[in-house]
Amino acid sequence: MNMKKWKPTVLWFTGLSGSGKSTISERMFKMLAERGYEVEHLDGDVIRDIFPKTGFSKEERNSHIKRVGYLASRLQVHKVFVLASFVSPYREARDFVRNMCEDFTEIYVSTPYEECERRDVKGLYEKARKGDIKNFTGLDDPYEPPEAPELEIDTTGISLEEAVQQVIDYLDNHKALV
Repeated sequence: MNMKKWKPTVLWFTGLSGSGKSTISERMFKMLAERGYEVEHLDGDVIRDIFPKTGFSKEERNSHIKRVGYLASRLQVHKVFVLASFVSPYREARDFVRNMCEDFTEIYVSTPYEECERRDVKGLYEKARKGDIKNFTGLDDPYEPPEAPELEIDTTGISLEEAVQQVIDYLDNHKALV
């Protein structure tokens, strides 16, 4: 796969649990690292392990995303390519992060709820339906889709390679070269 050399940016992958955002960003991370980029992958599951007392109310989620966004913005200023994959369900917090970053790309992984629930690789949808998980995005807590993402990817019916290629094509066509 031929890739141009891009200036470091923050790629913010947002979407429902099971949409494919972490899988796409993990593959992009490996590709960028193999090509010599300074790159960091910030993922919701890993970050929650570091801050285990972060709650799931709207206020707690917004604060959490803003903290992660600050970290992403600082890394990007220091010439690190940042791949951030978070449900980040609220526009307010995503817009806050966008405004903090020098260069920000919102990638909406718009895989439909039904497909995400069908995949349910972590068993979260089942637990939420049983009431074991409260404030579950898409079920009893809203997801506010981006109004104007730079890129939208629906992973239903496409391969991981095709999804990653959409990100590469976007970068090739819209991001400054080094």
